[in-house]
Amino acid sequence: MNLARRILTALVTLPPLLFAIFAGPPWLGAALVGVAALVGLLEFFGFLRARGLVPLQRTGLVLAAALFLDLAIPWAHRLPLWPLFVLLLLLVTLTKGAKFEETVPATAATLLGVVYLGALGGTLAALRTLPPAEDGAWRLTLLLAIIMLADAVAFFVGHAWGRRRLAPHVSPHKTVEGALGGLVGGVVGALAVRALGMPDLPLLHAIGLGMLASGLGIFGDLDESLLKRWAGVKDSGTLFPGHGGMLDRLDSLLFGAPVLYYYFLYVS
Repeated sequence: MNLARRILTALVTLPPLLFAIFAGPPWLGAALVGVAALVGLLEFFGFLRARGLVPLQRTGLVLAAALFLDLAIPWAHRLPLWPLFVLLLLLVTLTKGAKFEETVPATAATLLGVVYLGALGGTLAALRTLPPAEDGAWRLTLLLAIIMLADAVAFFVGHAWGRRRLAPHVSPHKTVEGALGGLVGGVVGALAVRALGMPDLPLLHAIGLGMLASGLGIFGDLDESLLKRWAGVKDSGTLFPGHGGMLDRLDSLLFGAPVLYYYFLYVS
């Protein structure tokens, strides 16, 4: 990818995103994540079509939205609806006819997309809505800083000193050295946000969150690379010049978000 276009795209998109996160109410930040997750899910369904599968798109969107909202609205009264949702999915499967060799894989892949974008996207949105709501903007910024610094440092370290391939069959350009640099970048991002707006976050906790979230972010990037190789596509889309599609931007964030979600839900 063209580095100049990557930097320009980040400079154009990041300031308005941060303004909306800090200046807007919690629901606005969650809604922005929801829109991003929706676009990412549609791109995921595009992967299925590239492989000749027909996703259960409407059913998948409904289930993903329900799972997303169940996590993103922590104060809502939670009803035990998931058995009904699974029943809906299986009933819809029966209406797809007797092409079993297509219907069963398409249903299973649709469910993968639902939990991928619905559940992980919900934990990302919940960082803005978890109580206390006034800390939500900094929680989201913490994740963004960890993942973005990790990605940037991994890119430069990998290009400068990368020798050993991390996962050559999935993503041949990623290196062990780049991944280690990414972990350092994630810690730097966490410490920077701690210094700027989260002084109550213990130092060792910030270091641990930076390492865990950036480490899982690397796996998120590899997981999406695996999906793209399976689908036979280079990028999930062309929404962001130099960056690819929405899913290309969300992959690491989606894997890093549960680390912060569970930390701020049960530890902090």
